[in-house]
Amino acid sequence: MTYDVGTLRARFPALRAGTAHFDGPGGTQTPAPVIAAFTEALSRPLSNRGTTLPGEIHAETLVAEFRRAMADLLGADPAGIVLGRSATQLTYDISRVLSGSWAPGDEVIVSRLDHDANIRPWVQAAGRAGAVVRWAEFDPATGELPPEAVGALLTERTRLVAVTGASNLIGTRPDLPAIAELVHRAGALLHVDGVHLTAHEFVDVERLGADFFVCSPYKFFGPHHGVLSARPELLETLRPDKLVPSGDSVPERFELGTLPYEMLAATRAAVDFITELGTGGAAAGRRERLRSAFAAIGEHEGALRETIEKGLAGLDGVTVRSRAAERTPTLLLSFENRAASDAYRFLARSGVHAPAGSFYALEASRHLGLGDDGGLRVGLSPYNDTDDVERLLTGLAEFLRR
Repeated sequence: MTYDVGTLRARFPALRAGTAHFDGPGGTQTPAPVIAAFTEALSRPLSNRGTTLPGEIHAETLVAEFRRAMADLLGADPAGIVLGRSATQLTYDISRVLSGSWAPGDEVIVSRLDHDANIRPWVQAAGRAGAVVRWAEFDPATGELPPEAVGALLTERTRLVAVTGASNLIGTRPDLPAIAELVHRAGALLHVDGVHLTAHEFVDVERLGADFFVCSPYKFFGPHHGVLSARPELLETLRPDKLVPSGDSVPERFELGTLPYEMLAATRAAVDFITELGTGGAAAGRRERLRSAFAAIGEHEGALRETIEKGLAGLDGVTVRSRAAERTPTLLLSFENRAASDAYRFLARSGVHAPAGSFYALEASRHLGLGDDGGLRVGLSPYNDTDDVERLLTGLAEFLRR
């Protein structure tokens, strides 16, 4: 298909300010249809969910549409889609429930590659249960986390493995299906942080082998909240703390309090916005159109990434830390005798937003030898264009000359 980035950019009001955004891994800008869906949800009668009055029916419809949209995006069952305030909150919730059945001497595996939101909840839960934490190490030279790095740690006492679908720091995409096969063969569960992956790849949670998969719609044009996907039959076995009169069916038993219906409407609109980038029309179905949309997004982002990498190769004093064979269009840069934070501020003066830091991937940053300061992260999004890339490379060249 023809990817018209100019037409796409016109649908993002925030881009009119002129900033070249390379901060997508921290959250994308919002397209007009998503903003409109948020407003529309609040403009119509809205009540607690029910089946009698217009406000009740409207709320019930928004919830159902949200679950169907996210199920189509992830290749999941709508009955296994859980809303949360954030991916971090959902991971903490699940860690508390699962660790209630752990015993001293049980084992949990976490990865140095991960965002702290897929490390600390499990480390803390293991500490409360007396379980042992084992660390899967990635290769700092290549950025790779091979399946055998996880497999070598598995024992009959392993209860859960937590691993990222894609590193939000350096973009590495581990081989999740291979890791999942090893994990399940050992009788353990696999929890995947899919926050960074979902923004760039066509996700199929069944193919990936994820028992639990979390993501954040604000990384793919939606509002700020989190989503958990799991098999409904697995969720049925878990008993989280909840209020007595609140619903006990799945997935509602994991959603505390009244849901933010306007955010659900905006998330459904974000999925539909991505769907519109696909081919085949309505007859193809949303899931198949999403497949072609992510193929087009991947081609566009991949071409821009290659242009950036070629441009960086011609600059002295910059090191690219993103080297894995399979990775998202996210590059982490460090500079010889210069702080990444200085590069961030220099670029900001010319309207280029490439942030600096470790971005909560603290273990990964330290493992790369970058300490807690991290590096300069250049993260591409579907609305970036060649002008953005030229401004970035020009700004970096000028920064290095000075």
